[in-house]
Amino acid sequence: MSSAGSSPNLLVTGGAGFIGSNLTLALQEKFPDARLTVIDDFRSGDFKNLAGYRGDFVAQNLATFDWRGQFGDEEFDAIFHLASITDTTNHDQFVQVYDNVESFRRILNFARPTKTRIIYASSAATYGPATEASVESNGAAPANVYAFSKVIMDNIARRAAAESPDWIIIGLRYFNVYGPREAHKGVPASMVYHLSRQMKAGQRPRIFKHGEQKRDFVYVKDAVKGSILALEATESGIYNLGSGQARSFNELVDVLNRCLGTNFQPDYIDNPHAHYQDFTEADLNNARSALGYAPQFSLEAGVNDYMQWLYGS
Repeated sequence: MSSAGSSPNLLVTGGAGFIGSNLTLALQEKFPDARLTVIDDFRSGDFKNLAGYRGDFVAQNLATFDWRGQFGDEEFDAIFHLASITDTTNHDQFVQVYDNVESFRRILNFARPTKTRIIYASSAATYGPATEASVESNGAAPANVYAFSKVIMDNIARRAAAESPDWIIIGLRYFNVYGPREAHKGVPASMVYHLSRQMKAGQRPRIFKHGEQKRDFVYVKDAVKGSILALEATESGIYNLGSGQARSFNELVDVLNRCLGTNFQPDYIDNPHAHYQDFTEADLNNARSALGYAPQFSLEAGVNDYMQWLYGS
């Protein structure tokens, strides 16, 4: 990456989505002279997320996308691949796996001849049910087809990297990301977003009984920072990006009450999900040593920053 200096040629798939748009705008800020291209089909993105974006935009479905036809022999310094069917409630196994895996395969095939650095979104969902901090070397235990598709992506990324030691392919396992530019997602948006909307509307926040489920809530600014650090990584690998701290839904309600100046008790409801992650927490040792990743936002600081962005309070 260093060869590109301050004007790299960067591409972001899923750049109109939640993490993708935050990443795209952060890259634009960090490299004002960068040549930026976003590819998105707006299935789970929104053009409004890219207000102020100065780069190119390609509206295409990546599962059928002809990379050579679109870009010829243009060379990128790095491709950030964040596009996927992100709706974990979409249980159509064929659509979910075909889209997520074949989109990734096409990117690998395009990047292979030039050994273009690839930084792609894996997922904490690949770990399945956990009771302690997840380490990258833990075996995969996908509980839904979305997670399964990410496991297959990790498998083919590892295989491609092993076949070409000089080709850097980085997978990032984002934990429970929240923050600006997620509202368009609707139901899949974060608990932080949904609970804040309920409380802002004067309603008690609805959480599953008895609020002791824990999540590694990571602020999107930290997730983006970790993603950009992957531009400098010197070898392939798959890394957790989280806050490194599991916090309960009850604690989240307390934090929101403090930030919003409210005093709501949770409204506990039955959990309808048979396969529900009661606990997520990222072990950050590998991300720290390989990427220099160190999250800056505690849950308190992240929620506070986010509420100011959302409500200007």
